[in-house]
Amino acid sequence: MRDLSIRNIALIVAGIFGFIFINSGFFIVSPGNRGIIVTLGKTETMAKPEGLSFKPPLISKVYEISIRQQTEGVRSECYSSDLQQVNVSLKVLYRVPEGKVVTIFTQYAGNPFESLIAPRVQEAIKEATALESAEGIVKGRERIKLRVLESAQKKIQDLVIIEDIVIENVTLSKELEKAIEEKMVQEQEAAKSKFLKDKARIEAETAEIRAAGEARAIDIRGEAIRKNPGIIDLQLIEKWNGVSPLVVGQTAGNFVLPLQNKK
Repeated sequence: MRDLSIRNIALIVAGIFGFIFINSGFFIVSPGNRGIIVTLGKTETMAKPEGLSFKPPLISKVYEISIRQQTEGVRSECYSSDLQQVNVSLKVLYRVPEGKVVTIFTQYAGNPFESLIAPRVQEAIKEATALESAEGIVKGRERIKLRVLESAQKKIQDLVIIEDIVIENVTLSKELEKAIEEKMVQEQEAAKSKFLKDKARIEAETAEIRAAGEARAIDIRGEAIRKNPGIIDLQLIEKWNGVSPLVVGQTAGNFVLPLQNKK
C-alpha cells in the first residue's frame, strides 16, 4: 500500500511537471505583431504569425515585432545653399515588412528606428536642404519633403517601408525670418500694383473699343439715312402714339405739337 501511494504521488508530480513542460511550449502572438523564436541563442528563420503557436518548451524565448505602421519624430540641423542654418522637424511614418521581421530583429534588435531610419532620414534632410536657399526651403516644403522621402527610401531600401514623411516645422534665425517676411510682403505689394495696372489698362482698352464701336455704329446709321431718307418717316410712324400732331408756324423752323383733347 505504501509503495502504491508513493507511486501515485510520483505519477501526479510527473504529470504536473509534464503539463507545465508541454504548456510552456504554447504561446500567443498579439494582433499586428510577428513572433520571433530564439532557442539557445539561435533565431529561427521564420517568424510566427499572430495567434497560437508552439515553441520548444523551457529552452526557447519569444520576442514580438510589430508590423503595423508607426510614427516617430526626427529633428535635424542643416544648412541651406546660401549657408543659412535651418532646423527641420518632421514625422516619419514607417512599417516593418513581414518578410524582413527576422532581419530587423537580428540586425537592429527589433527596433529599426534609432539605428536605421533616423540617421538616414537626417542625412536625406541635409542633402535636400543643401540644394535650396533658406527662402526656398520655407516656401517649398512639399518639394523638400518629396526629396527627403525619395532619398530616405533609397538609403533604407527594402529593410523598412517608409510610408510618408510630414514636415512639421522649419525654423530659421529671427533675423532671417524677418528678412524673408519683408521680402514676401514686398512681392505681394508688387503683384498687387501690377494687377491694378493691368486692370486699368484693360478697362481703358475696353472703353476705347466700345467708343470705336459706337462711332462706327453712328457712321453706319448716318450713311443709311443719307441713302434712304424715308427711314426717318418710317421711324416716326412706328413711334407715333395715335394723337394728331399740331404744326406751329409756316417756315422752315416749323415744329410739331401733339393735339390734346380738352375735357
